[in-house]
Amino acid sequence: MNTFKTIAIAAGLACLAATAQPALAEDAPTADFTVGAYSSYVWRGFELNDNSMVIQPSMTVAYKGFSANVWGNMDTDAASTKNWNETDLTLAYDTSIDKIGIGAGYIYYALDGADDSQEFYVSISYDTLLSPTLTVYRDSDSYNGWYSNLAISHSLAMTDSVNLDLGASVSYLCADDASVIADSTGGAYSEFHDGVLSASATFPVAKYVTVTPSLSYSFPLSSEAETLLESSNPSGDKDIIYGGVSASFAF
Repeated sequence: MNTFKTIAIAAGLACLAATAQPALAEDAPTADFTVGAYSSYVWRGFELNDNSMVIQPSMTVAYKGFSANVWGNMDTDAASTKNWNETDLTLAYDTSIDKIGIGAGYIYYALDGADDSQEFYVSISYDTLLSPTLTVYRDSDSYNGWYSNLAISHSLAMTDSVNLDLGASVSYLCADDASVIADSTGGAYSEFHDGVLSASATFPVAKYVTVTPSLSYSFPLSSEAETLLESSNPSGDKDIIYGGVSASFAF
């Protein structure tokens, strides 16, 4: 987890428009509990486990655009002395103006083996072909820097109740100074960083229960990113294919 903290970078941009109306939301609160098992824990291109499966539980409650989420990571590596090594808390608000979606949030990273940190983020999306979404994160605590992510997605109907969800994203990572992340010249890292291709499908198995298998491919977007990821990832790989399955109970 030392690697994770040294590279925790993230975000902040603008304010929500004062005239924005809340996005369509249920009158009653909603809740979701999800547990996933994955072949690797990859975060912004960085491999945060070493040849072991990870278990990642998550719980979210939401009401009228506001949401709170608690997420955790458990490394199943029997040699690890700290199997449960991360707990994140996210508070968020999402709204929309016509076809434009706007979101803002706060994330607290509680980590074992590294300093805790905090970041803020804002996002903007447009309801059109491929649903383009730009999210900008700002770490305001231990590892100051910016992480910007541009993502697109598309769903293909497989059956009346199951869609194949495809996604792609690219990012730019910018550290405030070299003490956070350094490039190959010893300066502050500022590069096009990681790209991700993903595919998943959600299968309903009961009224409130779904199962979602997923597969992702993470890869660097620049030569500096290649050098950083090869030296940081335990496997020494800059390109990582990982996947798993999650089960969700939502009501």
